[in-house]
Amino acid sequence: MKAFRISGRFRMGHDWQDFSKEVAAADEAAAREHLLSTLGSQHGVPRRSIEIRGVAEVPAAELRDAAVRYTVEGKA
Repeated sequence: MKAFRISGRFRMGHDWQDFSKEVAAADEAAAREHLLSTLGSQHGVPRRSIEIRGVAEVPAAELRDAAVRYTVEGKA
């Protein structure tokens, strides 16, 4: 597993909300899919209302999200 930090914005009502989210995934395409699924589920946002501006692979030492770090490092 690799860690990715995805940034962009999504439409929340009449305004746009910026976001930066860390996800664990096998590759960049899977990371994008996971993010679209998560934002759609948690905020009720359709995929067409989500703009991804950047996707960057992040080393485990620089992760802020403890759950993603746990998944990437594979500690049991």
